[in-house]
Amino acid sequence: MTVSPLPRLGDVVLGRDVAGRTLRISGHPASGRVVLSIWQDATCKATVRLAPEDVPHVVEMLTRAAVAPAVATADVPDAGSAG
Repeated sequence: MTVSPLPRLGDVVLGRDVAGRTLRISGHPASGRVVLSIWQDATCKATVRLAPEDVPHVVEMLTRAAVAPAVATADVPDAGSAG
């Protein structure tokens, strides 16, 4: 089995949930793609290939998810209540 080298154009983000889990972000200008890949130790588990025009939307959604205010359960209407 061969292991892909760490990205030359990109970075690696360490996961916080499982030891050895990483997200690799790599740019591939020749093919016009940005690849997000999830690794467990030396094994690639999944990839998503994005077109460059998709990247701003992904960044926006990551930013929103990271800074979204927590919604208290008391603020969420009960599905069974008339309201």
